[in-house]
Amino acid sequence: MKKYFNLFDLTQTVNYRIEILSGLTVAMALIPEAVAFALIAGLDPLTGLYAAFMMGLVTAVFGGRPGMISGATGAVAVVIAALALSHGKEYIFATVVLAGLIQVLAGVLRLGKLMRLVPHPVIFGFVNGLAIIIFSSQLVQFQDASGAWLTGTPLYTLLGLVLVTMFIIWGLPKLSRAIPASLVAILFIFGVVVFFGIDTKTVGDIAKIQGGFPPFHIPAVPFTFATLMLILPYAAIMAGVGLIESLLTLNIIDEITETRGRGNKEAVAQGAANILSGVFSGMGGCAMIGQSLINISAGARARLSGIVAAVMLLIFIMFGANLIEKLPMAALTGLMIMVAIGTFEWASLKTFNKMPKSDIFVMVMVTLVTAILHNLALAVIVGVIIAALVFAWDNAKRIRARKHIDENGVKHYDIYGPLFFGSVTVFNEKFDVLNDPDEIIINFAESRVVDMSAIEALNKMTERYLKVGKKVHLQHLSPDCRRLLDKADEIIDVNVMEDPTYKLAVD
Repeated sequence: MKKYFNLFDLTQTVNYRIEILSGLTVAMALIPEAVAFALIAGLDPLTGLYAAFMMGLVTAVFGGRPGMISGATGAVAVVIAALALSHGKEYIFATVVLAGLIQVLAGVLRLGKLMRLVPHPVIFGFVNGLAIIIFSSQLVQFQDASGAWLTGTPLYTLLGLVLVTMFIIWGLPKLSRAIPASLVAILFIFGVVVFFGIDTKTVGDIAKIQGGFPPFHIPAVPFTFATLMLILPYAAIMAGVGLIESLLTLNIIDEITETRGRGNKEAVAQGAANILSGVFSGMGGCAMIGQSLINISAGARARLSGIVAAVMLLIFIMFGANLIEKLPMAALTGLMIMVAIGTFEWASLKTFNKMPKSDIFVMVMVTLVTAILHNLALAVIVGVIIAALVFAWDNAKRIRARKHIDENGVKHYDIYGPLFFGSVTVFNEKFDVLNDPDEIIINFAESRVVDMSAIEALNKMTERYLKVGKKVHLQHLSPDCRRLLDKADEIIDVNVMEDPTYKLAVD
């Protein structure tokens, strides 16, 4: 297959045909989602479409993960819905701008590295929960305007078109990858519906998408401290949700493509995109894992596909609304169901008897929180907290002390495992202060003094020995442990002797 150099990254090659066709497919799939998320937030459909255009274009050009797609998302819509209901869309635009500033600051401060703290079970749970959300969000297409489930001919028609779409997306890549299967499926279903005059739900039945270029608009809110205090909580949550979802999506795409994105650069790009979205009448957003997977599965790997998707979306809004509104929702529904199937980590189901029970619990918990509450950021935070507590608990039980008395009558305690807040209780139980000889040595060659709780434990331990007239030596403290004790010297008096610098007796 012939490839050319990418205009935006001379170190990468790209197939222009695949990039353009994939971008066109993504643009079509973006429309119903952007409209739906805008309606969830209580905003005009064009507000979601403008956000999808601005977010998609800026992050495609400047983001840290070529091939990843950004736009208006449900996670952001849920955050701002209450504010939109109580104060209107002008406050939403101001909130989006402030959230963008927070995200830019996070990128400049290089906080993207915090994603290293997210364990793999949390990522599994996040992805599985997101797959459930993507699938369940398509079920609304099988309901009528009153919310009742379709029956009879309308149901069979819709179901048949959805199944044909899924079959094409599944089967065509086995024959040829010359054209993205998703685009072929959408065009085929569109042709069938038009040619046979099939009566089925279309994009136009959801909302009208005709509009112009996103209008530049400074949010019409009072520039006061009271306004800042009103929008700041929403902006902070929106910024956090956006960064978590974007950086997790980046990690997932990294694994699929076996390449490495740049999290801090992506954070800055997401922030800049939200700032521009807020001043160009958009509701803001973040990375979209569903659309990103559509793009990556079609073979796109460069920035061009995201640029094409954003530009084509704007062209649809300005010039092709009448045609796009005729697209059958069955085709887009089948596409998103296939995305949900591809998103779910089926391999995680095989790990239930192989992974530690704590990891299984974390994975299931994150999946449930994601799927039930539709709060991706909360799910990740809950998962990280549970994983951290499990890690602390496991390490707290691993501290050990090997004891022996040498030929001089000195008792040695060889400590193994980290000394930190979770292990200080077990550490204290290792010592027999009253029955020990007059001199003891605590050897930290296989241990580390980690935090303030550990320093306080050492302080109290030496105090106990000093009260009964016995001498304590600390041996083989690593340089980082010595520095920690030295910094804490003004706060806690570590009662060990014979070292003028660290008040430690060392070999």
